[in-house]
Amino acid sequence: MLARSFEVDELIEACSAAVATGEGEPAVRELIVEAVSDPSAALAALGPSEHAGIRVLHRAADLTVLDFTWAPWMAFKPHNHNMWAVIAILAGREDNVFWRRTERAIEAAGARSLGAGDVTPLGKDVIHSVTNPIGKWTRAIHVYGGDFFAPPRPRSEWDHETLVERPWDLDDTRRSFADAEARFRCASPSR
Repeated sequence: MLARSFEVDELIEACSAAVATGEGEPAVRELIVEAVSDPSAALAALGPSEHAGIRVLHRAADLTVLDFTWAPWMAFKPHNHNMWAVIAILAGREDNVFWRRTERAIEAAGARSLGAGDVTPLGKDVIHSVTNPIGKWTRAIHVYGGDFFAPPRPRSEWDHETLVERPWDLDDTRRSFADAEARFRCASPSR
């Protein structure tokens, strides 16, 4: 059980314990729901984010905890994780489009919009794309049931335009965040 205030180390310890006991995603989801019940406290504990991107809070073979900052109006390509995930929004919005495989590519199969305080699980086989649909920065905690950067099976991403599958490219992912931030800053020099 977590304390009422958000403590990053305490959250990581509780999530690690849940995974170690085999409780996995359902237990982690409950921990995250409790931890972000006051999104402003969670934001204060994480500190300010100066740039769009991914900040690693914890990385192990069985659990990764990431602090995501999405640039305003950023759209991120369809991708999979090959592990379960729990997503919690602390500020802004995150629109997810869920995809299913077809014979030659993928097709949209559903959507979910998340706002501050919302938490949603993603199964290990989920393919989704993410958009920050507003002119404000979006901040989120993402918890994965494995090593996000070295998954048990190779990850995939899909081209935005053709929806053709290709191997996941971490460097391209990092460039996507940097490019989205640069576009926003050029359009709006004051943050």
